[in-house]
Amino acid sequence: MQILKRIFNFYLNSSIHVAFAATALTWITFIELDFSYNKDLLCFVFFGTITGYNFVKYFGLAKFHHRSLAVWLKVIQVFSLLAFLAMCYFAFYLEVETLILIGVLGVVTFFYAIPVMIPKKYLFDDHKNLRQIGGLKVYVIALVWTFTSVFLPIINNDVTLNADVVVLAIQRFYFVLVLMFPFEIRDLIYDSLKLATIPQKIGVKKTKVIGVLLLILFVLLDYFKDVVNEKILLSTMIIALITLVLLLFSNKNQSKYYSAFWVESLPIMWLVVLLLLS
Repeated sequence: MQILKRIFNFYLNSSIHVAFAATALTWITFIELDFSYNKDLLCFVFFGTITGYNFVKYFGLAKFHHRSLAVWLKVIQVFSLLAFLAMCYFAFYLEVETLILIGVLGVVTFFYAIPVMIPKKYLFDDHKNLRQIGGLKVYVIALVWTFTSVFLPIINNDVTLNADVVVLAIQRFYFVLVLMFPFEIRDLIYDSLKLATIPQKIGVKKTKVIGVLLLILFVLLDYFKDVVNEKILLSTMIIALITLVLLLFSNKNQSKYYSAFWVESLPIMWLVVLLLLS
């Protein structure tokens, strides 16, 4: 049992689970826009997510302690290096325009973890990176996930931007934003007040109300598309309902795996529902 628990914790801590979630959202875009299955792009998103997330999570822990790293962190570093090499391999099979957008997202990820020159009034200490600017963190994450899961497939398939794509991007942004709420509620007891997260500014109850409203908009936006696909609409309703339940039951004292596994699983659940319906 201990071995299984360690494997599961490695699965979460090494960002494999979040990589499956990002890949699932990208795959959903393929289905919604009727694109052909693209293994190279999906594999790039998977390995790129592992690389980016582990860089952001563990850069601060590892940069000053190379000789005294815990075994688990060393293993994750090696695993992240292999993921980075795999990401580079699949990048060779993507379009040049796609690589340009990837470069922009890479720069955002870099400055999300690495100190930059930012006026101190926006920060809670001397560490100057994007995630420590008051109120910005959740929106940066939602935008990066939206560009990764929506615009990468669109650009790689050389599809012209149209109203349906814009609606899809707004939907995805709202969905990811709501997914972040249980994490921010969980972190209330850890986060500095100067981070100005949404639950810190307006409280847990109002955060959940905003989440409910965003989920309603998330579903209603399907009706603003030129072509309303009944199966896609049904999958949107189902995942919105499941997300609503997890949002409403989230709290500051949630279990270790509530957000890290169950909430993070929602894009995977959505993909499974969509594939079953399709």
